[in-house]
Amino acid sequence: MRPSSPSYIADFDSATGMLRAVSNYLHGQDYPGLGKGHAMGRLVQAANWLPQTVREQVYAVGGATEGHAPDKLDQVDAEKVAEWITARYPQRRYQAVMVGSASGALTHLSAAFDIPWLPQTFFIPVRHLQGSNDDPKRAMEFGRRYGPKLLEANPELQLHHMHDANQDRLMVEFMDYFRVKRLTLGRAYERFLEANLEPGGTIIVTECRSSWPTTRIGERHYFQHGALGGATEEEFLRGSERVEEYLERYDAPVRRWDSPEPDGRSPEAEWGFEEALRDDILRFAAQRGYKVKRLIFDEPDSLSPLVADFYRDWYRERGMKANRVLVESFIMLEPYWALRTGSVPFWMKFNMDPSVDAIESYLDAREPFDEINLMLFNNGVEAVGFPQIERWQRVLERARKRGQFIGVSEELHPRDFGSLGRYYIETRQKIEARYPLPGPLVLQRLVDFTEKRRGQYAVELLDA
Repeated sequence: MRPSSPSYIADFDSATGMLRAVSNYLHGQDYPGLGKGHAMGRLVQAANWLPQTVREQVYAVGGATEGHAPDKLDQVDAEKVAEWITARYPQRRYQAVMVGSASGALTHLSAAFDIPWLPQTFFIPVRHLQGSNDDPKRAMEFGRRYGPKLLEANPELQLHHMHDANQDRLMVEFMDYFRVKRLTLGRAYERFLEANLEPGGTIIVTECRSSWPTTRIGERHYFQHGALGGATEEEFLRGSERVEEYLERYDAPVRRWDSPEPDGRSPEAEWGFEEALRDDILRFAAQRGYKVKRLIFDEPDSLSPLVADFYRDWYRERGMKANRVLVESFIMLEPYWALRTGSVPFWMKFNMDPSVDAIESYLDAREPFDEINLMLFNNGVEAVGFPQIERWQRVLERARKRGQFIGVSEELHPRDFGSLGRYYIETRQKIEARYPLPGPLVLQRLVDFTEKRRGQYAVELLDA
């Protein structure tokens, strides 16, 4: 049995979810209930029987229960987190290991090549019951007070305190988002690589270039107001008519956020790559005789068109029709069932305007699919830049034969919290095709594909 995560690590986060999806696949398993199993799936589905306001409060309080006590942040141990991460994987030899930024599209590369992914970033939710979701300066001062305890105990970490009252409105009512990035591999990652990477194998550094305006609080400590999604950097900083309408609709005490003034740019808290880790990987690889490649992408979903096209070509080589696409959303993804159903995976980072723009652009430029299956993550908020369900329905209408939602209640979205369990059930029930799992591809296939398609994607695969 794989070990449980440390209590201070968020369960429902990009890095945690994608880690579970990848490690489950490498064990030959799927990803039910966001990696928490069938019982969790049934529990969240039961939440849909509650009235809307109660559902929202349950979601917010549920997030708060994950929160770690701020005065106990010195208990966070980055090496214990790394030990938990590496223990999730089968202990055997791999041709390559990915280390770095998260992206749902990477889970499908891991599945295709049978290789692990070790995240640079992880999320520590910190309890803040007296906070205010519309007061970023107050949140920043909370981080200034408690962040040093975390950093003093973990000199290998960099803290990116993120406050997003737009997409994460319900969650930041009771907690703060402390995202930390590894600056070095550390003992546990190094041990895993030495024991499991083939002699002369390849470390693939996954580097997302996404950045955000930040305020420096101290050494290795940054505050980030806002995040990637529907609202722009300028809207978080200066406001807009859209922000004013949104805050009025939620009965907020303000009509624009009083944002701390940024004094620079930093790697985006959730997705961006901190380059110090690459330097340490190069040192380690040179000492052990490993090769290093850099997989560089502009935004977390910049990889999605490349991975989708790679899968479509791969399916056709296997004699499959490659006429079905599975559109995934945030941590609602399924590398196992994408392959078992012969679905071309296209991952979206969230449920906001930029995500629907991305899938529309992809479909505009490709041969039509007979079947489009679409997941939508539910975060409980009709935020700035939130597309109405009708726009997603128009995406489904692009299918030549059948377009359908997977795990989505059209009437309840984005407050359909039951979708967090139902997406897995409906992936198996609504997509009827079944194919055997293929054997792993050799890494050179990815090298050849990216070289052949050079310039077509906002992605580079380089020798370090």
